[in-house]
Amino acid sequence: MRASREQPPTPSPIGRLLADGPRAINVGVEQFGASLRAWDLEVVGVDWRPPSGGEAVARALQRLAEPAVAARIEVANRRVIERFLGARPFLVDARPAREVVPELRGRTLLHAGPPLAWAEMTGPMQGAAIGAALFEEWADTPDSAAALLAEGAVEFVPCHQAGGVGPMGGITSGGMPLLLVEERTWGGRAFCTFNEGVGRVLRFGANGPEVIERLRWLRDVAGPALGAALQGGSGVDLHAIMARALTMGDEMHQRNVAATLLLLREVAPLLASAGIASADHAAVVGFLGQTDQFFLNVGMAACKAVADAAHADGEGSSMVTAMSRNGVAFGVRVGAMADRWFTAPVNTPQGLYFGGYSAADGNPDIGDSAITETVGIGAFCMAAAPAVVPYVGAGGFADGLNITREMLEITADRNPDFAIPALDFGGAPTGIDVRLVVQSGIEPIINTGIAHRQAGVGQVGAGTVRAPIACFEQGVAALAKQLS
Repeated sequence: MRASREQPPTPSPIGRLLADGPRAINVGVEQFGASLRAWDLEVVGVDWRPPSGGEAVARALQRLAEPAVAARIEVANRRVIERFLGARPFLVDARPAREVVPELRGRTLLHAGPPLAWAEMTGPMQGAAIGAALFEEWADTPDSAAALLAEGAVEFVPCHQAGGVGPMGGITSGGMPLLLVEERTWGGRAFCTFNEGVGRVLRFGANGPEVIERLRWLRDVAGPALGAALQGGSGVDLHAIMARALTMGDEMHQRNVAATLLLLREVAPLLASAGIASADHAAVVGFLGQTDQFFLNVGMAACKAVADAAHADGEGSSMVTAMSRNGVAFGVRVGAMADRWFTAPVNTPQGLYFGGYSAADGNPDIGDSAITETVGIGAFCMAAAPAVVPYVGAGGFADGLNITREMLEITADRNPDFAIPALDFGGAPTGIDVRLVVQSGIEPIINTGIAHRQAGVGQVGAGTVRAPIACFEQGVAALAKQLS
C-alpha cells in the first residue's frame, strides 16, 4: 500500500511576509512612498483625496448619500442621462440673429459665460464688443464704440440666457448670421455664430478692419448661402457626424478637421442646388473646406440643444447641464436647480503659446465652448484625438488616454454612440455628477484656445483648463438643501 504523501503546512501570514517580502500601499500624495521605493520595496499607489469643501460640504454629501435621498437622485439622473444619450440634434438653418433671437432686436449684445457688466469684462470680450459695435455701425471708431459701451447704451445678455452659445468672448449682435440647430427627440432649438476662420478674429477680441470685413462677408454671402441650402433639405444629422468624427481623430473642441469635412460633404450638394451665384458658391465651399474649426460652432450649438433637453427634465438631478466662463467667473448649471448658476473665479489655461507670447500674455479662461465637455466630448474624449494632445500641451498619447479615464470617474455613464477606438470603442464619458466631482476632488478638464489679455490682439495659444471645484461644492450644498 502506497504511503500517503504529507501535504506541506500552509504558511502563516508572517511566513508569507518573510518569504515574499513586505509590500506597501501609498494612499494619496505620491511622495509619501518615495522613501520606501528607495529600498526597492513594492509600493502600490492609490490616488485618493478627501472630499473637498470642508465640514459643510461633507455634511451635504452625507445627506445626499442617505439611501432614500440617493434613490431619488438616481431616478432623476437616469432621466437626464436618457436625454443626453437619446437627443438627436440637426442643423436646419442659418439666419440673421435678430430674426430668431428677440433679445437682439435692439442695442443688445450677447456674451459668453455667466452675467457680466462692461466694466468687469476682460480685454478679449471688450475688444469683441467694440468690434460688434463697429460692425453694427453704432459707432465709427474703436474709441467711440468703447465710450458707447462704457456709458451703458448697449445691454449685455449671456448667450445661454437667450438659448445659444458663443465661442471665446461669445459676442453676438443682431446682424450676425446664426447656425440654428433643432433637437428632434425631446424638442427645442439652440444657436451659435459662424466660425470666422483663423487669424485675427472677433471671438478672440480682435476688431480691426479685416475683422469687420470678414463679418460682413459672413452676413452678406456665407450666411444667406448656407441658409438657402439648408432650407432646401431636411436638416443635417449632427449626432451622426459627431459619432463618426470621433473615430477619425477629432474630439470636436480643439480638433474638428474630420467633422468639418463630413459636414461639407452633407451641405455641398445642397449648396449646389440652392441657386447661389457661382462666385459666391465657390467662395462659400472654399471657406468651409479651408476652415478646420468650422464645425466647432456647429457642434457647440448641437451640444447646447442636447444639454438643454437634459436640463428640461432635471428636477432632483445632480447632473451638470452647462459649464461656461466669461474671463472672470466660471459658471456651472445643475439639472435640479432651474436656471441658477454656481460660480467661482475662473482659472487661466495651461498650454502652449505661439511664438513671441508667454503665460504672462494669456487671458483667464473664456467662452461657452465648454458645453462640449458638458455633453462628454472635447477634452473628455482626448483619447480619441491623439494629435490634439501635444497641441494643447497636455503630453502624449498615454496622457490623452489617462485624461479620458480620469473623466470617467466623475461621470455617470458612457455614450455608446460616441465610441473611442483607443479605449476598445468604449463610449465617451457622459453625465458629470457634482457629487462625484466633490467626492473625488477631480475637476472637469476643458480644451481651450488662449486669448491675449489685451483687446484687439487675438489668439496667442491653446491649452487645457480645469473647472474650479468650488462651483461643484456649491451645487452639492444647494442640492442637499433642496432635497432636505
